Amino acid sequence: MIRPWNFSAGPSVLPEEVLRQAASEMLDWNGSGMSVMEMSHRGKQFTSIRNQAEADLRSLLNIPEEFAVLFMQGGATAQNAILPLNLLGSGRSNKADYLITGNWSVKSYKEAKKYGDISVAATCEGNATINGSHQEPWTWYPTPEQWNVRPDSSYVHICSNETISGLEFVDWPDMAELGAANVALVVDASSHLLSRPIDFSKVDVVYAGAQKNAGPAGLTIVIIRRSLLGVGSETCPSVFSYSAVDKADSMLNTPPTYAIYMAGLVFKWLINQGGIQVIEKHNIEKASLLYNYLDQTEFYTNKVAPAFRSRMNIPFHLQDNSLEQAFLEQAEHDGLLQLKGHKSVGGMRASIYNAMPLEGVKALVSFMQGFEQRYG
Repeated sequence: MIRPWNFSAGPSVLPEEVLRQAASEMLDWNGSGMSVMEMSHRGKQFTSIRNQAEADLRSLLNIPEEFAVLFMQGGATAQNAILPLNLLGSGRSNKADYLITGNWSVKSYKEAKKYGDISVAATCEGNATINGSHQEPWTWYPTPEQWNVRPDSSYVHICSNETISGLEFVDWPDMAELGAANVALVVDASSHLLSRPIDFSKVDVVYAGAQKNAGPAGLTIVIIRRSLLGVGSETCPSVFSYSAVDKADSMLNTPPTYAIYMAGLVFKWLINQGGIQVIEKHNIEKASLLYNYLDQTEFYTNKVAPAFRSRMNIPFHLQDNSLEQAFLEQAEHDGLLQLKGHKSVGGMRASIYNAMPLEGVKALVSFMQGFEQRYG
């Protein structure tokens, strides 16, 4: 069977090797006589799966011991509420500042406003000039010099990769240099976790839904500095308490066992590929191939400022948008799936996460060239 190329923004493509291994272990994991889905989450078999998954994730991202790794549920969207419940109140400042850079950070900001004094640190909802070029709203990212972070805030929140608009920001600041040494930096890294290294000296909380680069939907990864555990609101439900989840080794209640198992297989696959540094090189090569083509043609456009282009999510439009349906239909016929852009922005979007090989991007560029020749 020849599998098509799946450019879904999430749930997204998984490594074929991982899917085959999961299929082979579906009825009997490691001679246990059980599927992972049938195991007690407190039994020795699943405990070993969970522990190995955490160890491999720590190894891949070089996570310091002063950070806890939590496996939770509810997706990154649930963290929009869980995060302020854990970091605001109980003797700490009830203030937090949010960067508004696209659809997902807007959702985070609106949810957080229910729980405290939430302010906008910066936004890109207006026009800007970046390196001499005019930029439309949501196509650029406010640099740290533009952030207005209150020095008495508990944290500042950013979404470092906006999946819909294709914005990525990874030059995270030292908060002390912004005059906010006691303000924690919180990063929603859902769309690019495990695609590149993380400098944990500059960040206090990183969270992500797994369904982009880490596994199937159902698992949420939270990496948090231990000094921030147990500092939040006393009204935070126990099942959402970072401290309680950490003390229970992410098994306060029944965790998403199969999603953790699948994520563990993805972590092993990443290690076997050579680790995050090797994966990053592959991701740069894939993204460069597609962006280079977009930059040399007038038939398609990508409006994101080059300095902030995502390696993971690449939106593009046809100059003649009446051709979009034909493009999508012909692409699907040629085995290029789920290229339709988000309904809020239209156009097309190619999500080229870790599991998308270079051959898939080459196939997309070849199709785009052929489509341009037919209709340009």
